[in-house]
Amino acid sequence: MDIIKVFGTNVKKYRIQSGLSQEAFAEKCGLHRTYISAIECYRRSISLENIQRIADALNIDTYKLFIEEE
Repeated sequence: MDIIKVFGTNVKKYRIQSGLSQEAFAEKCGLHRTYISAIECYRRSISLENIQRIADALNIDTYKLFIEEE
C-alpha cells in the first residue's frame, strides 16, 4: 500500500463528490490550489494539521482519507 497514493486518491474522490473544484476546495481548506493538485497527483506528503484541515473541509472523518479501496 502506498499511503500517499491512497490519500491523494481519496482526497480527489471526496472533493469531486462534494462538487468542488480544486480552487474552491483549496480556498475552503485555506491552502493553495497547486498544493491540492500536488496531493491529488501523489507528489506531496503533508502535515497532520493539513490532513485535518482537508478532512474538515470535506466534512468527513479523517480516517476515511486513509482507507484503501479494493
